[in-house]
Amino acid sequence: MRSSRIAAMLGLAGLGFTPSGTALAAEPVPEAISRDMAGLMAIYRDLHAHPELSYQEVRSAGIMARAAREAGFTVTEKVGKTGIVAVMKNGEGPTVLIRADMDGLPVTEQTGLAFASKQRGISTAGVESGIMHACGHDTHMTAWIETARLMAKRKAEWSGTLVMIGQPAEEVGTGAVGMLEDGLYKRFPKPDYVLAFHDSADLPAGQVGAAVGWALANVDSVDILVKGVGGHGAYPQATKDPIVLASAIVMKLQTLVSRETSPLDPAVVTVGSFHAGAKHNIISDQAKLELTVRSYSDETRAHLLDGIRRIARGEAIASGLPDGLLPEVSVKEPYTRATWNSPEFTQEAVADLKTKMGESNVVITPSVMGGEDFGEFRRADEDHIKSVIFWVGGADPQKLAAAKAGGSPMPSLHSPFWAPQADKVIASGSEALTLTALRLMPAK
Repeated sequence: MRSSRIAAMLGLAGLGFTPSGTALAAEPVPEAISRDMAGLMAIYRDLHAHPELSYQEVRSAGIMARAAREAGFTVTEKVGKTGIVAVMKNGEGPTVLIRADMDGLPVTEQTGLAFASKQRGISTAGVESGIMHACGHDTHMTAWIETARLMAKRKAEWSGTLVMIGQPAEEVGTGAVGMLEDGLYKRFPKPDYVLAFHDSADLPAGQVGAAVGWALANVDSVDILVKGVGGHGAYPQATKDPIVLASAIVMKLQTLVSRETSPLDPAVVTVGSFHAGAKHNIISDQAKLELTVRSYSDETRAHLLDGIRRIARGEAIASGLPDGLLPEVSVKEPYTRATWNSPEFTQEAVADLKTKMGESNVVITPSVMGGEDFGEFRRADEDHIKSVIFWVGGADPQKLAAAKAGGSPMPSLHSPFWAPQADKVIASGSEALTLTALRLMPAK
């Protein structure tokens, strides 16, 4: 009986023991995850059915905090409003931070899943809508919980400090900065490495990928108020038509990418909204444009934003508008800054995972123009911290192959129809995070 209790206790450190006291090899990570999967899927379904909007993630944070405490972490809640920080110190060695984001989106779910969300709420924009984990943060949180449990059970295999955070408000781009401003790197151990993953609608379920260098883009929202002189549609000569001027601005903006930016330096300037006028025969006195602007480097971002201001002003002057009626260009703050995967560090991580998870199961992926505030955790000390965010595929492989061959398109992230193969995302996500953390913190 005594030897059984000792074996059970030591098993928490990642080692098994025979009744005679002979050490056994630790259970391989994939097998441990497979054994845990039924319970993990129960957690996932619960999180999926109860999503919470940005800065409202109280229930989700509570689930993560409870799981981390049960695994032996010291947990602090309400960091950066609704964020959590779980710390496990395990001897001398590097500090590794692992992050999962928690918030859902103001999207009414249409997946047809038995555990589909029926939640409703009011977003930060003040709009009531359905709420859905349409970006897969429920898989991120579930894999985070499994990673915490695996690392706690394998303390004999690593040495250092593990900091695991549940981050709020990724979808509005302010959660990471909020945690940092609330003392993340002052109140808690400052990391040498920061890790995360995001599910992907572009990779087959379970496949892990990572971009080398730029991973995700700067994301700016820009408003342009185009002014004019309104009047009767039958007498345009007595007006300064803001719709014609705004149309000219829209067309000219395309040259910022096509003629002013190197083809080797990706950039996007998209006019997503154009509102003007109220009646057929009235020329309005204003038009409103809403843009999303994407870039990687800070220099390219500055060039694009300066170019938008220059084009709006120049086209207005060419249209004969006086100084008092020149367009007003406003850039929304805060904006989401680009995410950088430390190149050598990322290549090492991918190479190691290829060896452990299989050559075909881990790939180098291209950079994307989506946005993610995970990059802030490296930017807080760029000279010291190395960073990587993995992609983990969630798409049905057969449907994905058919879509790429010209068939029906697959739902994307943020779609009300996005339903990843969650078990494969959770399994590969937690395996990639655990294996990478173990490699970075070898036992002394």
